[in-house]
This record gives sequence, C-alpha cells and structure tokens, in this order.
Amino acid sequence: MPKNQPTSNYIPRRSILYIPGSNSRAISKAKTLNADGYIFDLEDAVAPNAKVEARQRVCDHITKEPYANCETIIRINSFDTEWGMSDFRAACNAKPNAILLPMVETNETLKKAEKLMQDYGADKSIKIWAMLETPLGILNAKDIAFSSDRLTSLVMGTSDLVHDLRAKQTSDRLPILTSLCTCILAARAAKVAIIDGVHLNLKDEEGYVRACHQGSELGF
Repeated sequence: MPKNQPTSNYIPRRSILYIPGSNSRAISKAKTLNADGYIFDLEDAVAPNAKVEARQRVCDHITKEPYANCETIIRINSFDTEWGMSDFRAACNAKPNAILLPMVETNETLKKAEKLMQDYGADKSIKIWAMLETPLGILNAKDIAFSSDRLTSLVMGTSDLVHDLRAKQTSDRLPILTSLCTCILAARAAKVAIIDGVHLNLKDEEGYVRACHQGSELGF
C-alpha cells in the first residue's frame, strides 16, 4: 500500500466551514469570511431536486472565483447515488484543492476515485479527503488512510456516526470517543491530516468552545 509522506509546508485548518451548494447567498458570502477552508456541500445540505443545479453553481463559483489564502473542497454525493459520478467528474474539472468523498467504508472507494482521476486527467494538485461516518468506516480507518497517495485528510462525520451507533449526542462526546481516537491513530500512522466533526448547536457558543478545546487535545 502506498504511504503518504508528511508535507513540508504546514496548512492551518483551525476552522472549516460547510457551505450548502444550493444556497447562492451563502456561496457568495464565503469569500468575505475568514475560515481556513470551505467545504462546498453537494450531499446532505442539498435536496434531491436541487442537486444538479447545486453542482453547476458550486463548480462555476470555484472555477471563476479562485481562493488564494484558504482551501476549497467539494463534497460530492456517494458514488452509489445517481449524482455521485457526475459530481466527481465536475469537481475534477473545477479544480478545487480537494474532493471530499462521503460515507467511505473501505479502501476500494479511494482506489476507485484515484482511478477515475487518472481517467479524467485530473490535475495532480487536486487531493482526496475521506469522510468516516459509519461503524464500518471507523473499523477500516487504517486501510483507508493508507489507500491512496492523493489522500491528504480524513474527516469525521460525527452526526451520522452517532445515529448509526444508536448513541446520543452529548457535550463530552464520550459515546464516540473510541471512534474519534481510532481515526486519529490511523491518520497519524499514515501521516495524513484529520478534521474533527461539526458542532451542531449554533446557539451554544460555550459548548462550541469546549468542543474545540477537546478536539485540539485529542489531536485533531
């Protein structure tokens, strides 16, 4: 299996903001903010009847509005959906910094993505991020982390993970602590980055601060 080497230039990823691909106002506002990265979401944040339009809007925006001082990432729909393959090809053409694959459960998904990028002639600068949000994905975190030289980051999908575990959302995140640490181990072993999950309660600033401190302490 290929092994990723550590990069010589540190990329700060203190905050990454999800932008719904169907929300033109949010997309336009992104460039006025100060996040280290933006994940333009074509998956969970977009209704089925808006996915094709969202894909075009996001890819046009990234192509025409390059971001100089932060990363742009496109989260596509899964390959096994009716939109996934078209999302992936359009994302390759738009040339974001990375393409985020959702619901990754085995290294075969990464191998498929890497092969498609070769077939599409995707620029070598475009990286792959893998979202781990299911029990099987967590258990296969090590194999996923080592599966592709294009993979530069794992991303925790904590909301779906809590649901699949039949657990509860708690302020200390104790129900998913084992899963979080398993993925951190995999990322550090493969020398790739790892991004913590989202904070859901936008009105709970104190809880957000606690979650940020905990993520930093764990190694995210």
